[in-house]
Amino acid sequence: MDTDSYRHKGMRRALVNVLQDKGIRDPRVLAAIQAVPRHYFFEKAFLEQAYQDKAFPIGEGQTISQPYTVAFQTELLELKPTDKVLEIGTGSGYQCTVLLQLTPNVYTIEYNRPLYEKAVMYFKRHGLKPHTFHGDGSEGLPAKAPYDKIIVTAGAPGIPKTLVRQLNVGGILIIPVGDAKTQKMLRIRRLAENEYTREEFHDFKFVPLLGKSGWDTMA
Repeated sequence: MDTDSYRHKGMRRALVNVLQDKGIRDPRVLAAIQAVPRHYFFEKAFLEQAYQDKAFPIGEGQTISQPYTVAFQTELLELKPTDKVLEIGTGSGYQCTVLLQLTPNVYTIEYNRPLYEKAVMYFKRHGLKPHTFHGDGSEGLPAKAPYDKIIVTAGAPGIPKTLVRQLNVGGILIIPVGDAKTQKMLRIRRLAENEYTREEFHDFKFVPLLGKSGWDTMA
């Protein structure tokens, strides 16, 4: 059984202080980061890396996102406890676990089968109950749409129209868009059936979004 000691909690408090220094302000997001034992997603030999503000490889060419990135994207979502959220790119399950601290209504889809199966095992082991799916997240999850919020945790070549269409009016899409080297974080709000606003934030570096509306079609 995974253990979460006083030492681990102290390391998380230090991490939360780093995130505050970097500009994360939402107390609910900071509390969620404090609540989730990030070391559960690491081999025991890498405990020190678990609470550094850095991304880390998780296999299959993927990474567990930098805590600042997780907090920044989560803050941009403006989550309410009743929101229905779609996460595109389950990865390790860390971002999803943070989202679950803020709303129980999380749907998450992963393109890579081994990562998907590993994340599902993690959720079961810890009694977490997101709605998990294996498939092409670049197309969203239309069967369960619409969503109040959508978060994309991989770099996209553009904004997939299919994702925007799966938002409720008043909904928010957070997506990093750019080339293979760097992406600009975008926040899209659906104001009406055919009316949207777009905000740009600073640059990030994500692994590529794969699938029909991702980089698979850009080769």
